[in-house]
Amino acid sequence: MTQQHHLRGILLASSACILWGISGVAASTLFINNQHLTAMWLTQVRMISAGLILIIWGLLAGKHPFQIWQHRHAAWTAVSYGLLGLIPVQLCYFEAVRAGNAPIATIIQFLGPFIISIYFFLFKHVAPSRIELIGMIMAFIGTLLIVTHGHLNSLAISPVVLFWGGLSAIGVATNTLIPRTILPKYGALTVTGWGLLIAGIFLTLLQPMWRVHLTITWSQLGLLIIIILLGTVAPFLMFARSLSDILPTTASLMDAFEPLAATVFSITFLNVQLTNFDFVGGLLIILAVMALSMNTHKMLNFLRRHRAHSSS
Repeated sequence: MTQQHHLRGILLASSACILWGISGVAASTLFINNQHLTAMWLTQVRMISAGLILIIWGLLAGKHPFQIWQHRHAAWTAVSYGLLGLIPVQLCYFEAVRAGNAPIATIIQFLGPFIISIYFFLFKHVAPSRIELIGMIMAFIGTLLIVTHGHLNSLAISPVVLFWGGLSAIGVATNTLIPRTILPKYGALTVTGWGLLIAGIFLTLLQPMWRVHLTITWSQLGLLIIIILLGTVAPFLMFARSLSDILPTTASLMDAFEPLAATVFSITFLNVQLTNFDFVGGLLIILAVMALSMNTHKMLNFLRRHRAHSSS
């Protein structure tokens, strides 16, 4: 892995997270202006539209997206990616946005990199370093400040927001880890396209989108297009592509840009008022996750040894 590839992966992942932050603000605007709009409907439209766009794009680009179904492991991985990765990272996130607001939802979702770190510890036997342990304590304190606003006997945000935000944090981990094994062979267009389409169809089977009767204005339609193209097609494609150049932990660290983007755009366009506890808690979480990057070199060396052992 060259330094140029590493830099390209970081730029792709960070740009994707900024677009996700903007998407969250756009979704929050839709929920405010249209009380009949549900997180389920928005997620279904977003996934199916973006999935079809990516698969058609793959066909036109000669990527042969249907070849993935000729191999059982790849097919099951694509299905798992859609159901266990994309659904929680999108549907649960939008539910948290709808119940609260974009900055708080993205800050809670930002705990995802720690779940990845725990996964590597439990299943890859990579023990957390001292800086990682300090980072986890900082993240816990930061989250505690956000959800209690300094009053430990009560929650400053509803348990519903905390529940959906926690599930979306798990989704950050599964969304990052699951597709990594098939991306080098099938490419980001194919893997991301099928994952989105499978997830969208599955949600539609649970709750058909055509049963929801909505009246959408032209401005709301514009926001919906922004969410589909700039908030789904572009960032998921960029993030999936980044996983070919950088480690999952490194990619997930770029999530720091998502709550920052969501906060800046929410304050600028939605006049969302955040308390000092929100700012301090969010800063602690961001600093804590950045601390994980100090252990990236050790994990990279481990993965190289693991791959060499598996291939021997």
